[in-house]
Amino acid sequence: MLLPNEKELRAVLARFADARIRHDVCPTGRTSRELEDATYTLCVMTATRTADEALVAADAFLAHLCADHRGRTQADEALAA
Repeated sequence: MLLPNEKELRAVLARFADARIRHDVCPTGRTSRELEDATYTLCVMTATRTADEALVAADAFLAHLCADHRGRTQADEALAA
Protein backbone atom coordinates (compact mmCIF):
# COMPACT_ATOMS: atom_id res chain seq x y z
CA MET A 1 0.00 0.00 0.00
CA LEU A 2 1.24 3.48 -0.80
CA LEU A 3 1.58 5.78 2.19
CA PRO A 4 0.66 9.45 1.95
CA ASN A 5 3.23 12.18 2.26
CA GLU A 6 3.02 13.70 5.76
CA LYS A 7 2.91 17.31 4.57
CA GLU A 8 0.21 16.59 1.98
CA LEU A 9 -1.85 14.58 4.48
CA ARG A 10 -1.72 17.41 7.00
CA ALA A 11 -2.77 19.88 4.29
CA VAL A 12 -5.76 17.73 3.30
CA LEU A 13 -6.73 17.31 6.97
CA ALA A 14 -6.66 21.10 7.36
CA ARG A 15 -8.72 21.55 4.18
CA PHE A 16 -11.23 18.96 5.44
CA ALA A 17 -11.50 20.66 8.84
CA ASP A 18 -11.96 24.07 7.27
CA ALA A 19 -14.61 22.78 4.84
CA ARG A 20 -16.46 20.96 7.59
CA ILE A 21 -16.54 23.99 9.89
CA ARG A 22 -17.67 26.34 7.12
CA HIS A 23 -20.37 23.89 6.03
CA ASP A 24 -21.58 23.38 9.61
CA VAL A 25 -21.72 27.14 10.26
CA CYS A 26 -23.39 28.19 7.01
CA PRO A 27 -24.31 25.30 4.70
CA THR A 28 -24.55 26.16 1.03
CA GLY A 29 -24.18 24.22 -2.18
CA ARG A 30 -20.59 25.45 -2.44
CA THR A 31 -19.62 24.40 1.09
CA SER A 32 -21.27 21.03 0.50
CA ARG A 33 -19.19 20.45 -2.65
CA GLU A 34 -16.01 21.59 -0.92
CA LEU A 35 -16.67 19.22 1.98
CA GLU A 36 -17.42 16.35 -0.40
CA ASP A 37 -14.22 17.04 -2.33
CA ALA A 38 -12.07 17.25 0.80
CA THR A 39 -13.68 14.07 2.17
CA TYR A 40 -13.07 12.22 -1.09
CA THR A 41 -9.41 13.31 -1.20
CA LEU A 42 -8.88 12.32 2.43
CA CYS A 43 -10.48 8.92 1.83
CA VAL A 44 -8.32 8.28 -1.24
CA MET A 45 -5.15 9.26 0.62
CA THR A 46 -5.97 6.93 3.52
CA ALA A 47 -7.53 4.09 1.49
CA THR A 48 -10.81 4.33 3.39
CA ARG A 49 -14.48 4.78 2.49
CA THR A 50 -15.83 7.25 5.04
CA ALA A 51 -14.67 10.47 6.67
CA ASP A 52 -14.67 8.84 10.10
CA GLU A 53 -12.51 5.95 8.87
CA ALA A 54 -10.20 8.38 7.08
CA LEU A 55 -9.71 10.49 10.21
CA VAL A 56 -8.87 7.41 12.29
CA ALA A 57 -6.43 6.19 9.63
CA ALA A 58 -4.79 9.62 9.30
CA ASP A 59 -4.38 9.89 13.08
CA ALA A 60 -2.80 6.43 13.23
CA PHE A 61 -0.44 7.23 10.35
CA LEU A 62 0.64 10.54 11.89
CA ALA A 63 1.13 8.90 15.31
CA HIS A 64 3.33 6.29 13.65
CA LEU A 65 5.39 9.02 11.97
CA CYS A 66 5.82 10.86 15.26
CA ALA A 67 7.03 7.68 16.94
CA ASP A 68 9.50 7.13 14.09
CA HIS A 69 10.78 10.71 14.40
CA ARG A 70 11.23 10.31 18.17
CA GLY A 71 13.04 7.00 17.67
CA ARG A 72 15.41 8.49 15.10
CA THR A 73 16.11 11.52 17.29
CA GLN A 74 16.98 9.31 20.25
CA ALA A 75 19.20 7.13 18.06
CA ASP A 76 20.97 10.21 16.69
CA GLU A 77 21.57 11.50 20.22
CA ALA A 78 22.97 8.15 21.29
CA LEU A 79 25.35 8.08 18.32
CA ALA A 80 26.50 11.63 19.06
CA ALA A 81 27.26 10.78 22.71
